[in-house]
Amino acid sequence: MLIELFSLNVTRTASNFFSALPQHRSIRRSVSQPVLLSLFTSLILTRLDYGSATLCGVTGHLLNRLQSVLNAAVRLVCHARKYNHVTHLIRDLHWLRVPKRIYRLAVLVFRCRHNMAPPYLARVLCWTDEAEAIHRLPSGTRQRLIMPRTRLCTIGDSSFRVTAARPWISLPPSVTSAPLLTAFK
Repeated sequence: MLIELFSLNVTRTASNFFSALPQHRSIRRSVSQPVLLSLFTSLILTRLDYGSATLCGVTGHLLNRLQSVLNAAVRLVCHARKYNHVTHLIRDLHWLRVPKRIYRLAVLVFRCRHNMAPPYLARVLCWTDEAEAIHRLPSGTRQRLIMPRTRLCTIGDSSFRVTAARPWISLPPSVTSAPLLTAFK
């Protein structure tokens, strides 16, 4: 059921963009490149980033569909043809590919850990050095994020607490113990 919801969300996002694509093409000739870039950044990237926490762990097929939206936006902004490769164009625009956008959650966790994020997000996360029962364990001295257990594959698996823990736990301790955000990135 959860995969069906993800599939429906991705299908709607892709179809909304591709149905508005002719309108976006007509605007392309009327505005300058920086205006077009800021327009697509505000319209497309924010829509792709909306709910990116829930996209952690979805199938590659759904991520590829969202990547096709990003590729079409890059081609439109850069005046590239339909079958041109967009890898170097994405790199030139300093945009992240869709699977890499999910790892922005790790940056948000880092900000929560170092009190640079909103307090309501920081309160949701539970760290081993803050948990009272874990203090007696040898692993309790390390600053590790506790991923809560979920019984069933439900919407709870898509919560910030669970999805933020997945990319953070997958990072090596040398990265997660970085003192500065620039070193972490």
